[in-house]
Amino acid sequence: MTTLLLSDLHLPAQPSRLREAFVEFLEGPARKAQQVFILGDLFEYWIGDDVGLQVYAREVSRIAALTAAGVDVYFMAGNRDFLVGKHFAQITGAQILRDPCAIKVSGITTLLSHGDVFCTDDVGYQKWRRISRNSFVQGLFRLMPRNWRERIAGDLRSQSANNKAAKSLEIMDVNDAAIAAAFKHHNVKRIIHGHTHRPADHRDAWGNERIVLADWTPTRKEYLEISESGLKRIALPL
Repeated sequence: MTTLLLSDLHLPAQPSRLREAFVEFLEGPARKAQQVFILGDLFEYWIGDDVGLQVYAREVSRIAALTAAGVDVYFMAGNRDFLVGKHFAQITGAQILRDPCAIKVSGITTLLSHGDVFCTDDVGYQKWRRISRNSFVQGLFRLMPRNWRERIAGDLRSQSANNKAAKSLEIMDVNDAAIAAAFKHHNVKRIIHGHTHRPADHRDAWGNERIVLADWTPTRKEYLEISESGLKRIALPL
C-alpha cells in the first residue's frame, strides 16, 4: 500500500502557483496511491464551509474526483483551517481525523498530528488554540457576515505574523517532553506531523521516530511517500 502525507501548503485565496501545484499533485501522484493524508493548514485560512467551498472550488472538485477514483483521503485541521466542516467532508468524500490520531499507516500504527498541540512552550498560542477549537465559539463565528469573518481572519493573520517575529524558533517548535508523553500515551513508535515548518527526521535513544513534514514554498513543494520500500520525501517539479 502506498500512502502519501503532506501538510502546511497554506493555499492562498487568490490564484497562485501553490494552488496549481496542489491540483497537479491530486491529478498525478495522488491517483497512484491508496491513501492520502492532509495534516492541516492546507488552506491559508478557512472562515467556514459556506465561503471556503466557493473560494477553493477547483481544489474541492479535484479532491472529490480523487476519492471517487477509490483513493482514501483523510483531512486533519490545522491552526489556519480548523473551521473545515462536515459540508467539506460530504462534498469531497474526505474523512475528517481528530488531532492527534493513532492510525495504521502502511501497516504501522502511527500517531498523526498537525503538530501545534505539541508546541506547549508557546503558552499564549495554546490558550488561543483552546479558545478557537471551542464549538460554541466556532458556531458564533460562523453566524457572522462574510465580510466580518474575512476581516477577523486578516487581523489574526497579521497578529500571528507579528507574534512569530517576536518569538524564538525554540518556543514555536515542539516540546520534547510533550513528544515523549505522546509516544508513551498512544503506545506508538512513530509520529508524523507538520506545523513547525522545520522538516526533519528525528530518532530518539529508544528508537522512536518523529517525522516532520515540509511546508510548501515557492521553492519547495514536497510530500512524504510511505510504501513497502520505506519512507521517501518526494519533491514536485518546480
